[in-house]
Amino acid sequence: MAAVDLVHDYISALPGESRRLAHTEWGVTVPADQAEGWPLDIGLRIHEGLLRVQAFAASADEAFDPWLLLHWNRQTRMARFSCTRDRDIWVQADLPVTQLDEERIDALLGLVAEGAGVVRRFRAAAHEHSA
Repeated sequence: MAAVDLVHDYISALPGESRRLAHTEWGVTVPADQAEGWPLDIGLRIHEGLLRVQAFAASADEAFDPWLLLHWNRQTRMARFSCTRDRDIWVQADLPVTQLDEERIDALLGLVAEGAGVVRRFRAAAHEHSA
């Protein structure tokens, strides 16, 4: 089965809100009650032989030092954290399409969602500590 069809079939079977944005792009929304208090939009895209999964985890916040994520990246596998110039935090994961199957798509989505949850929990804890 082609990678595009595999991803499309997997995303279409998920509960909740999902959408196809283009031939090789999809979006999934994790409800707020499952994503640390506000909805988590996860994007998936096949491009240049890779499936990329990414999600905006949290906006810039003075109480949270995004550079800590560089250390966290040393402890992660497949998924990683990044920070924009404005200090917004994202989580990404990539996998070659030649290695795709339902289990690996599920793992990538899970790692990105869990990474975003970790960032959101840590950010909330930083706020509690600074108050």
